[in-house]
Amino acid sequence: MSHNKSLNICVAGLGLIGGSLCMALGRAGYSPAGWNRSGGPLRYALENGIIASAASEFSCYDVVFVALPPRAAADFINGNRFKDGAVVADICGVKQYIEEQVYSRPRNFFYVGTHPMAGKEVSSIRNACADLFDRASMIITSSPATDAGALDTVKGLVRDMGFKRIVECSAKVHDEKIAYTSQLAHIVSNAYVRDEEISGCLGFTGGSFQDMTRIAGVDEGVWAELYLLNGKNVSGRIGRLISGLSEIKSAIERGEQGGLERVLALGRESYGRANEGSDAEGITVTLLK
Repeated sequence: MSHNKSLNICVAGLGLIGGSLCMALGRAGYSPAGWNRSGGPLRYALENGIIASAASEFSCYDVVFVALPPRAAADFINGNRFKDGAVVADICGVKQYIEEQVYSRPRNFFYVGTHPMAGKEVSSIRNACADLFDRASMIITSSPATDAGALDTVKGLVRDMGFKRIVECSAKVHDEKIAYTSQLAHIVSNAYVRDEEISGCLGFTGGSFQDMTRIAGVDEGVWAELYLLNGKNVSGRIGRLISGLSEIKSAIERGEQGGLERVLALGRESYGRANEGSDAEGITVTLLK
């Protein structure tokens, strides 16, 4: 796959992920432009060399990464003019909603869905870094309408930015999987810390507590939007979790060690099967390094 470092690239949305995309592209030899809804992050990006220039319109760019929340990303895509044949790639945590928005009308550009599986507990471009994606997966979603050349362009950029693997699937499969692997995990963490017992825990916590609580402090505006736009999948996963918790709770209340052990063994065995690494149907994984 050829890597065209002369590609004119813009990243719209200069938060943690958008800023890190710019820095990873810069590290790889590209000179990305940037755009942001507010002026502060844009000034910071310019002053610190994170972007080469500020974008005011988008019809001159070969590739535009849209690093905005889903509804804002859809508004951005619907409200701007892009170069004929450009590649427009969003990085949203839900994919079916964006895909439906993009294909709701004829377009002069090629759309590719992406979702970098990386982040931090802190936000803003001030916490962005060039190596954020070095051990991460990039999920790329496509449909029968996806242009093969656009897909290859995005894959080349993903490789250049230092991602560890590319995971390819449909938008539907992405939303089903991410409801479980990301959105449910954040919901569980958030619910866990709302227990009144959390008060006065200093000295009682170890790795398990830290693992459970690390992602509890979500930006409620960002995550509520993600949960609602993937509501059917998220609600279904919560229902399955409640059922599993109820089984454990009932076994404890009955005081049945054997019954409790059987329920706990189901979880251990399920986790063991998950770590065997078999590929699921409709998902292609490519290791990059």
